[in-house]
Amino acid sequence: MTTCGAHIAGLIQAYGVDTIFGIPGMHTLELYRGLARSGLRHVTPRHEQGAGFMADGYARVTGKPAACFITSGPGLTNIATAMAQAYGDSVPMLVISSVIHTRHLGMGRGRLHELSQQRNLMAGVAAFSHTLLHPDEFPEVLARAFTVFRSSRPRPVHIEIPVDVLARECPALSGMAPDIPRPPAPHPDAVQRAAQLLTGVATPMVWLGGGARDAGIEAQRLIEFLDAPTVNTTNGAGVLPTDHPLSIGACLGFPPVAEALKAAPAVLAVGTELGETDTFIDGLEFEFDNCVIRIDIDPQQLSRTRPADVAVFGDARLALGALNDALDVQARAATSAESPGARIARQLRQATRRLWWPGCASQKLVMDTIQKVLPEVCIVGDSTQLIYNTIHSIACRRPRTFFHGATGFGTLGYALPAAIGAKIARPRHPVAAIVGDGGFQFSLPELAAAVEARTPVVVILWNNQGYGEIRRHFKAHAIPFIGTQTYTPDFLKIAGGFGCCAHRAEGWHDFAELLRKTAQAEVPTLIEIRADEPFVAEAQDLQ
Repeated sequence: MTTCGAHIAGLIQAYGVDTIFGIPGMHTLELYRGLARSGLRHVTPRHEQGAGFMADGYARVTGKPAACFITSGPGLTNIATAMAQAYGDSVPMLVISSVIHTRHLGMGRGRLHELSQQRNLMAGVAAFSHTLLHPDEFPEVLARAFTVFRSSRPRPVHIEIPVDVLARECPALSGMAPDIPRPPAPHPDAVQRAAQLLTGVATPMVWLGGGARDAGIEAQRLIEFLDAPTVNTTNGAGVLPTDHPLSIGACLGFPPVAEALKAAPAVLAVGTELGETDTFIDGLEFEFDNCVIRIDIDPQQLSRTRPADVAVFGDARLALGALNDALDVQARAATSAESPGARIARQLRQATRRLWWPGCASQKLVMDTIQKVLPEVCIVGDSTQLIYNTIHSIACRRPRTFFHGATGFGTLGYALPAAIGAKIARPRHPVAAIVGDGGFQFSLPELAAAVEARTPVVVILWNNQGYGEIRRHFKAHAIPFIGTQTYTPDFLKIAGGFGCCAHRAEGWHDFAELLRKTAQAEVPTLIEIRADEPFVAEAQDLQ
């Protein structure tokens, strides 16, 4: 006999989870009793929001859910923002928390960490939120969670367990993971209608979202067969490599691309909300003059924003594979740069480049340098100018190697902890966090967590002394600068105090050399770039 809480870690491990992110608390003691003997790795962030972002970064690069152990009350409200980000971007995350004793639930007696309707509070940022009242129910609820992660649109799941249930003695719970249903395959009739429509038009366009991340082979075969110019959201980056002749890239926010989509004889949209954060730059409202075929694992999504003319409900990889079979798509030579679709894609790339924001070219050089010096790098971005200005130009050859916090919920402070999670998931590959000086201060203490976890992430700090992007909007709307000129600390000294390597890049050659040194680093490295005129001027000379 042992406690309910002591069984939890082993049951999670049976589903392939290998890492727990969390901060221990008095209400989660029993969870840690089982963790100590499980062999699972535990990573301690410096804030529960950091735990959620770390789990998010881990899940994005692997496609597998990560787990968090979170204490009741403030621990849970702290992680809520990270869960909302994961919810918006369809990221699997298992959050197991404590809650006050069952006899005090809903009584308002002023118990420690007491929240009125804690479960309901979390329900808005989770696929479901469940209160466990009996230990023997946990295997069933856990199976439901992993069914969400593997068989439907993946989103966070929250399971809360009262402290008395965690401490209750119980026999060993089943450690066998049940058979989880496979993702849904599309209905043959829907696939056939989509195939007929696509074969009846010349040069359709394709829009790839995050739901297509694991369907790169199937997507590329279909795109080449259709000779279809293709755009992608940030979460769909790399599904079709950006150097492919038919790739337009993440340029959905530019009018020429919106006009081309509107005029296209048909648009195939895969795993996308067709929403504001998909387009990002100015949140364009899209109109389509002709037929829209949508593929999505979320059936409700097929009727939102722009209802599908042909709705294909199912997993993107299975649906695209079925569509390839219906069209009898055969392996073929690489697409010619002079095909009709490739010419359209090239013209749209050129048209959008002419509309890049001021400073875009120089900031693109930062990203180009990172990718050149650190091959196979995974870039994790915050909500910062350096990300906003390069979303549409970053080279991405594989999915799950570029993502940022400006999608979905749009949080600040995301990049550093998410990069730590990504580095833990893929320790042999470089991971770079792109932060601004404003957002960096949201999660700066997570440098200590990275040092402690021996996770040598590279942090690129774009320092424009405050909230530079917000200042730009204040200026555009003739609003006096209030709250945007924040005090800027000495980040190099702070990072050094945490045990990190810390440098300021004095020029572009220096920046590249500092990046090369990070390949041998055993601790995180902070490289600060001052967004001042000399640096920008040198970048323009190099373009």
